Amino acid sequence: MKFVRKILFHRIIFLFVSILVQLLVLIAIILKFNEYFVFFYGASILISMVAVLGIINNHINPAYKIAWIIPILLFPILGGAFYIFFGGKKLGKGARDKMISIENKTRKALVSQESVLEEIESQNKVAANQSRYLQDYGHFPPYRKTISKYFPSGELKFEKLKEELRKAEHYIFLEYFIIEEGEMWNSILDILIEKASEGVDVRVIYDDVGCLFTLPYGYDAKLEELGIKCCVFNPLIPILSPMINNRDHRKITIIDGHTGFTGGANLADEYINKVEKHGHWKDSAIMIKGEAVWSMTVMFLSMWDYLREIEENLEEFKYDNNLLEYNSKNTDGYIQPFADSPLDDETVGEIVYLNLINKARKYVYITTPYLIINNEMVTALSSAAKGGVDIRIITPHCADKWYVHAVTRSYYRILIKSGVKIYEYLPGFIHSKNYISDDDYGVVGTINMDYRSLYLHFECGVWMHNCSTIMEVKEDFLNTLKVCKEITMEDFEDIKWYRSLGSSVLRLFSPLM
Repeated sequence: MKFVRKILFHRIIFLFVSILVQLLVLIAIILKFNEYFVFFYGASILISMVAVLGIINNHINPAYKIAWIIPILLFPILGGAFYIFFGGKKLGKGARDKMISIENKTRKALVSQESVLEEIESQNKVAANQSRYLQDYGHFPPYRKTISKYFPSGELKFEKLKEELRKAEHYIFLEYFIIEEGEMWNSILDILIEKASEGVDVRVIYDDVGCLFTLPYGYDAKLEELGIKCCVFNPLIPILSPMINNRDHRKITIIDGHTGFTGGANLADEYINKVEKHGHWKDSAIMIKGEAVWSMTVMFLSMWDYLREIEENLEEFKYDNNLLEYNSKNTDGYIQPFADSPLDDETVGEIVYLNLINKARKYVYITTPYLIINNEMVTALSSAAKGGVDIRIITPHCADKWYVHAVTRSYYRILIKSGVKIYEYLPGFIHSKNYISDDDYGVVGTINMDYRSLYLHFECGVWMHNCSTIMEVKEDFLNTLKVCKEITMEDFEDIKWYRSLGSSVLRLFSPLM
């Protein structure tokens, strides 16, 4: 009975009922005025036409436009209204005006590193071009005096994270899509409470949708009572609204401004395999120490100030990296953390990925939990493979969402025919979001290869050039291949026609996945 009461009084039930009531009211209005169906039908067609025109004139990717236009044309009566509520990626005017402060703060706090760019350009023009894009259009510069460490599993990241958190003296910042009470989070929380009692400035941001089923309502207030400052990103409200689309999908930890973590792993027990959800959970993360952590610190503080509606002097949080002993001894290569916002019409994550594919000469190795890609990405992968580049992609074998997995698999055939090699991770679910190319470039971050990550979510990653960490990511990829099954054209011979048709229909709704 306790479990039943918990379910019945869960916040999602209230939200669902509220939205259902709104839909029933809409249906009742339609039935009430069914004698005016012609007028209603005409109004619906008009709304759908306006929605289509709005999509066409938008600056979003053409494939994303088509993915919405087709369902609207197939269901003209409700298609336009559906897009208005669920398809837009813009916040309301007031919220958007405030969100602009994130970009302004980032630009002001992050100084261009022209000397570092010139150094990269003297060695590798292609690398310099990729780095300059991130600086000029993402506003995140490259750094030299930084070291990095790759973790091929959530378990290894977890142990190192606890070790570094215990060393904090000034501040700890955490920004995660999912936090769930359990062994992982509770052990971290114990450290945070201890540090907060010592006077360390501890702050937490979590996404409301990401934590809808993992944290109790009002958990931010509980953390505040424990001495931990907390903000909830884009709280759900029981009203039909396009604002639900924009989520904070980043996973960031910053300690004292000199140590930062990011990657695929959230703060929940499945990420360290303390509970099993979809077989063995394969994840990854990266730790950086040194000057590049400043970019991650600015990412967090800009978001924090927006959510709290405050203005802080970001420079007060900047660490004097000359105090770090390893700056002149162990640094190698170039590190460039970056963020991607859905509100600036600059698809940074997608362009970073496309640059790595299009500029590759030998190979591109990719791990991603989802493969829901547009024609531009399909063309890039196919063209590179046809040109002799060794393109390999690892996706999950066990699905976390069956319909998303079905769409992921629907892209296999066209890619394999072009020479791309697809592998599924047999032990379970692979959640890593890694790219490596030619032993020269690498990206470890939070950005999935799907519409939501590339166009609708706040994301982040670390771009690397000429770093030893890239070889660590490569070694992990090759080791993971040993427990993967390669998908071949023979695997499509026995697929029933209705399954193929079902996958094609699901692809129409890929922007929602």
